[in-house]
Amino acid sequence: MNKESVYAYLEGSCRGRRRAVSSQRLEQKLNLSGNAIRKQVNALRRKGEPIASSGDGYFYAENAAEVYATIRSLKKMRRGLDAAIEGLEMALARFGEGS
Repeated sequence: MNKESVYAYLEGSCRGRRRAVSSQRLEQKLNLSGNAIRKQVNALRRKGEPIASSGDGYFYAENAAEVYATIRSLKKMRRGLDAAIEGLEMALARFGEGS
């Protein structure tokens, strides 16, 4: 199953937040691992496809508000990752290493 299949499924069956599909259900439906789903969604987003997500799962965005909500969520995740990286860089001092 390729990213075009993930795109086709979301675009055809999961339009708008109200029709979001959980990662688990998407994995079952497309016979893919969660990791494969995330990689394919990321690739689609990088191509400019409006694949959005919420606590309910993935969906094909129907409007700008749904895309903005996903952007805000991703930025929040990025801040958390940046903080984790900074903490690990500080931990390197324990091993006599710098960043």
